[in-house]
Amino acid sequence: MKVRCFLLLLAVAWFTPTGRAAYINGHAYQPLMDWADANGFRTASRRSDEIILTNRTTRLVFDKDSRTAAINGVNVALSFPVAADKGLFSIAQLDLAKTVEPLVFAPKFTGKKISAIVLDPGHGGKDPGNRVAGRNEKTATLALAQELSDQLKASGFKVILTRTKDKFVELPVRPDIANRVNADLFVSLHFNATTSGKADVNGPETYCITPVGASSSNAQGEGANYGATTANVSEKKSLLLAYQVQRALVKNLDVEDRSVRRARFAVLRDAEMPAILIESGYMTHPVEGKKIFDPAYRKQLAAAIVKGILNYQKLTAPVDQSYTNSAPVKFSKKKKA
Repeated sequence: MKVRCFLLLLAVAWFTPTGRAAYINGHAYQPLMDWADANGFRTASRRSDEIILTNRTTRLVFDKDSRTAAINGVNVALSFPVAADKGLFSIAQLDLAKTVEPLVFAPKFTGKKISAIVLDPGHGGKDPGNRVAGRNEKTATLALAQELSDQLKASGFKVILTRTKDKFVELPVRPDIANRVNADLFVSLHFNATTSGKADVNGPETYCITPVGASSSNAQGEGANYGATTANVSEKKSLLLAYQVQRALVKNLDVEDRSVRRARFAVLRDAEMPAILIESGYMTHPVEGKKIFDPAYRKQLAAAIVKGILNYQKLTAPVDQSYTNSAPVKFSKKKKA
């Protein structure tokens, strides 16, 4: 009943305009400088197509007509494009409330140690996922889940997999497993593919639930027209988890940052705990595609995800020292050409 009432409130929620608010294409926008002045940011740089705002700990980059912002060097998808006219940059109030502010001013959550994590190796059985050069995504996701499970267990977590072999699991069953075991986190693992620009498109994308009133990053994809879901109850925590995992992947693996994104994927919609879906790289890229099936790289990939989860833990709950006692996995440096 509480969840149902919360979702109803989300569905009718609106954001109170402040300062010189305006409406663009039916959406409430706020001048970025009004927000910056009210929150202690200064303008580090301003051009006709870009504005950079900074304070003592944070650097924000916004580009005209873009639906991506850089928050402390990590790309994060916005629900609506940034507007700029005659040097005045404006951002949708929904994006301020649901994306920028939850990451810049991390909410004070009730501390709860992360204990159980459900890993969901995407696809399986009759569903191979992406198929590239005779290799199936379902094989790579299971191998990554098993490596990640081992590393998480070594860090003190209890881990449950939605599948442990080449078996098909219905999409609604996957988050339901996490709900039934009262898991603290749900992490769905996937690998990407593209039909064009195969030599250019690479890097991870980390998804969390789309806010109510916004379109998903995959607006033409699965779940594009859904409204409030169970997952929206935990959306701020899911966003923070996605951000920390994406940051760890990009920083530790030295890969292209394809951003934190929003989607109403079936495996995310019904999760009752913070939930993310990681597209860990592109199988179609000539270099990254080969690395995905390399056990040594898979170990590095899992280690980065673990680091992101541990960073999230530090921000949301007291640190259990036992989590820091295991030997860290060393990341290999990218060789310069």
